[in-house]
Formats: sequence, structure tokens, C-alpha cells
Amino acid sequence: MKSSSKKTGISRRSAIQSVLGVAGMGTMTLPQTSYANAPGLFRDYGQVKITKLETFLVKPRWIFLKIHTDVGIVGLGEPLLEGRALTIQTAIKEVEPYLIGKDPRAVVHHWQAIYRHAFYRGGPILTSALSGIDHALWDIKGKLLNVPVYELLGGPTRDRVRIYGRAANAEDMKKRKAEGYTVIKTGVAKINPANIVENPKFIKYAADNFASLRQAGGPDMDIAIDFHGAISPQTAKVLIKELEQYQPMFIEEPCQAQNVDTMVDIARGTHLPIATGERIFTKWGFREILEKGAASIIQPDLCHAGGITEGRIIAGMAEAYYVPIAPHNPMGPISLAVGLALAASVPNFLVQEQVSLGEGYLKKPFVLEKDGTVLVPKGPGLGIELDEEKMKDKIGHDWKNPETYNALDGSVTDW
Repeated sequence: MKSSSKKTGISRRSAIQSVLGVAGMGTMTLPQTSYANAPGLFRDYGQVKITKLETFLVKPRWIFLKIHTDVGIVGLGEPLLEGRALTIQTAIKEVEPYLIGKDPRAVVHHWQAIYRHAFYRGGPILTSALSGIDHALWDIKGKLLNVPVYELLGGPTRDRVRIYGRAANAEDMKKRKAEGYTVIKTGVAKINPANIVENPKFIKYAADNFASLRQAGGPDMDIAIDFHGAISPQTAKVLIKELEQYQPMFIEEPCQAQNVDTMVDIARGTHLPIATGERIFTKWGFREILEKGAASIIQPDLCHAGGITEGRIIAGMAEAYYVPIAPHNPMGPISLAVGLALAASVPNFLVQEQVSLGEGYLKKPFVLEKDGTVLVPKGPGLGIELDEEKMKDKIGHDWKNPETYNALDGSVTDW
């Protein structure tokens, strides 16, 4: 049956408004945004094309990425893979032909193409390269629209982000507390790399050191401890039990993450929160961690796990399990800016790792506030700008992963 509106000359818009009037809404009209192709709904920015991808090594061990466009906007990213800087540079060079000439604003489309057009998907090399590219594309999009990245993600959910510092002993703890930190992370104190099964001396040494940190920090200091995947499950269980009395904020990477069921076993043996995620990539990697309850805090590394695009999805998955995110970040200030953008746009954020607030790298470094937070930057994109002049003496590095061995027999150990 044909519509009668055409015969009577009544437009579709008028017909809808007439129905609203009949429904008792009087002269109410629909907003312009309710109609398809409404004039002025979107601002036309014209064509924008990617012209070049540029990477450079930055001391102490980082890689910075610049994605250039033909409108003069440059996006920043940090596609780091520790100890494999040249490999990542090559991976980005291989992706570059796909991006050249394309509009940078189709961020998710480009993520899908780069990830899925690789027959062998995922892994630390490809997802680290993709992560840095994703950072830079979001930065460009925000700059073109003149809004922070977190606004594009539905934020902000907060105006400041809690960050943590590091302390190896009581003296370090006193310094960090004086600086304003309210969260500290430490490692397992040990003289030599841990054996598969350790003795009471090893356990006591590690526990006593943590006890000294607790005493120096006081009951109001949150102190996390990172096992770094270098403690065996056999020893991790014993050490965790000894640490429970000091109530760590969380136990990070109590063992290697490849066998999720082993982590589940450790998690079920303690009331302390277990955290993991720095060596897990994409939503598919975190699925099993969340489904099996292997961790109650997840730590996606936004330079490895898939960038902002994937980080937002991972956070959403975690929220369904009442799991917060505490992004891993022993990297540079671009990575920190990325973490802040995500933290400002998700509800289930816990704390942000950092090793550099950008002094000597950014024109406006981040500042540790008195409450142990940094303010979310309000500038467009990631809200940061590199200080090229101060960075001149920081270009280039040859950083390599530590090589650790068993003191008794020379066998390889985790670092």
C-alpha cells in the first residue's frame, strides 16, 4: 500500500510532527538531530590523509612514534616492546604502506585492518606496533576535533588519576611518601634469583623487607608487590601466605601467565588481590583470565595489548566481572598520557603505573598533586606536546633485556 502523504503533499517530517500533536504533545517538534542528513549536524573537516610514519628510539629504552598528516596535525604514540626496539621499528615500517594516503579518523577500522589482515594474528610484536599506531590515530582525531581523547570515549569519569611510585626499601618509602605518593609498588627482595622451591631464609628475607616498607609507609599507604613472574608457583604460595599479615594492595604476576589454571590455583589460595596482564594481549588474551577468576585486578599494557581501542574493550569486559584495571606502564610520558585518557573514560579504574612524568620530554610535564594523583590533561588529543629541544640528548639507545642465571648451576632464570 502506498503512503498517502505523497498524494496530499505532506512531508515525512510534517507527518511525524502531526502524530506527536495527536498524541497530546501540542506544537512539540523533533530536534534536528532526529532526522537523517540534518543540515549542520556534523562539521565538515574535508579530506585528511596520512603522509608518513616516523619512529625514533628515546632513552632510556623507549620508542616514540609520530604519524604525520597533510593538514599539519601530528599524532603521538609509544609502540614499545622492551629489548626489541629495532623489531618494532621494522613492524611499523611494514604497516606504513597500508596507512599512507588513508584518513586517520577511521581509528577502529584501521585497527581491524591491521590486526585481521595479518594471517598470523596477535603476539607481542604485532600488537605492540598496532598499539602505538592506535595511540597516534586517537591523538590525531582528538586534535582535529579539538577535544581530549577521553571525550571521544564518553568521558570524563574522573578529573584526576591516582598514580604509584616505587620503593625497594624503607628509606625509599619515606622519600616517596614525602613526595606525595599514596601508592607504592615494590619487588620481591632477594639476594639471588629464586629457586623453584625456596627455603625459609629466602621467604623471611623477602617478608621482612616488605614489613619494613609497611612500617615506614604506615597503615594508610597502599603497597603492591610485583613477583614479576620470576617466582615459581611452588614458592609463590608460601611467600604470599607470609605476606598476608602485611596486607599488600595486590600481588602482581605471582607466576608466569601462560598457564591460566596455575594462576587460578594461586588466586583461590589467598584472600589478597591477584593482579596480572602486562604480558597478555588483546581482548582474547584477557577473556580466559576473567572467565576463570585468575585475577581480581587486570593490568593491560596499553603499549602492548592493543592501544586505547582495545584497552577500552578490555576494561568493559573486566567491569562485568567487578574487576578494576591498573594499566601497566614502565614506559615513557606518551604511554602515561594514553593511560590517563583511558582512566578518564572508564568507571573501573584503580591506579596507574608510571616511571616518568615527562620532565625533559614534554613541554608541560605532568605534576604529582598533594593527594597522590595527576590531573587529567584537558588539551586536544592526548593533551601533550613533546619538547624537541630538551629531547635532543635523549635520542637513540641500545637497551637490552637483563640476562639472569642461577647462582649455583648457571641455568637460565626469569628476570
